Amino acid sequence: MKQKVVIKVSFNGENKSRTKVMQAAVCVPGVESIAFGGEDSDQIVVIGDGLDSVNLTSILRKKVKYAELLSVSSVEEKKEEKVTEPEFRVQPMVWPTYQTGVPQYYFHTVVPNDHYGNEACSIM
Repeated sequence: MKQKVVIKVSFNGENKSRTKVMQAAVCVPGVESIAFGGEDSDQIVVIGDGLDSVNLTSILRKKVKYAELLSVSSVEEKKEEKVTEPEFRVQPMVWPTYQTGVPQYYFHTVVPNDHYGNEACSIM
């Protein structure tokens, strides 16, 4: 069962303490997502499956000295709605296949038959 845990944490105006909180919360087994919320981003919202909220709060207390567990609630999984595809689809173009391969073209040059070396008519 997924749970949503909201913990109020004091950061003392340091950016390093935010990093410490994130690293500590990620190490807890069952954590799926972490986000900062509330006014002044002083609350951390942790969502996870089989999450131990008391253990998470005590770990955060060791890191930043002040952590208060505000709420624990269950999260319903969002059902994915199937999006219907439009009926008008682009139909793929199918090229015809040649059974014998590519047709070959033969070019012939016409050369006059000149046995006698004359370019005149061969009948005369």
